[in-house]
Amino acid sequence: MNVDWPRFREVINAANNIVLTSHIRPDCDALGSCLGMAGILEALGKQVRIVCGQPVPENLKFIDPENRILCIDEDIEAKDFEDADLHIILDTSAWIQLGPMADVIRNSTYKKIIFDHHVGEDNIDAELFKNTTAEAVGRMCVDAAECLGVQLTPAISIPLFAAIATDTGWFRFNSVKEITYETAAKLLAGGAIPADIYRDLYERETAGRVRLRGTVLARIQTELDGKLAHTFLLPDDYDKTGAQPTDTEDLINLALEIDGTVFAVIIVGQESGGYKMSFRSRCETAANVVAKEFGGGGHKAAAGAFIDSNDFEKVQSQVLDHVRSVLKAEFSPNIA
Repeated sequence: MNVDWPRFREVINAANNIVLTSHIRPDCDALGSCLGMAGILEALGKQVRIVCGQPVPENLKFIDPENRILCIDEDIEAKDFEDADLHIILDTSAWIQLGPMADVIRNSTYKKIIFDHHVGEDNIDAELFKNTTAEAVGRMCVDAAECLGVQLTPAISIPLFAAIATDTGWFRFNSVKEITYETAAKLLAGGAIPADIYRDLYERETAGRVRLRGTVLARIQTELDGKLAHTFLLPDDYDKTGAQPTDTEDLINLALEIDGTVFAVIIVGQESGGYKMSFRSRCETAANVVAKEFGGGGHKAAAGAFIDSNDFEKVQSQVLDHVRSVLKAEFSPNIA
């Protein structure tokens, strides 16, 4: 699916008061895309507010130095933006990922659009603007700036570079294409400084996150001749290590670093209950297809899901048994 850019321009031109929203448990693509899109729309003279279902995680607060991203029912209430005439939902097409904003969107009367790169969508009453071949919504935002005739500035370029860099594993995933680097070059010209963004993302670790990483590493197990690597975190691991739940971001990649591993799984206990799974794939077994089995989604190389159960052993068995079966189907008879 490709974006109908003339129609997108028409929708944006018709709006004046716009609300931007992305998914809960936000990552840099979600947050950076909201901030970058806000800058683009404000360059056109639009009034813009960013309202999401959860606060910005501590480790990603650098991306929002002006604290523009508001949390519903904490920083702002739904009645405070009833005057909006357009609501843009970025980086998700699923009700469950909207968290507390889902009811706000259901009950609203203003026009809604989805601006996303994920395959599949729920029955949200919104006009779709999707590019399922885009490596990040951040890249789509750069395309939007060009469509709307907006010049890239540092305030736009920095969060969008962070969005693209993180969703591509700092440009190392298979989703990276020639246009990815062309887009990155445009963002550098617009004022993004990769060294600064990398330092903010990866070189300001807390002692708690370092200890949490050690826990993840200590629990890694490999199976199927090393092709599968999996690990886990339990809800009380945060207190034991002094880490925050948001410190789990990207820890799945530690399992994928093992030579010979082509599929990785991490099961993460949530303090509020249930278990979140992240999947990474370097083989034909698509991570998003595996995630769909558990009500989740994402991309071929990276996806996630959530199981509302507090029985860790049952969740672990359910998830790993399914992953083992699909990997055996792909690689049999070459693996035991």
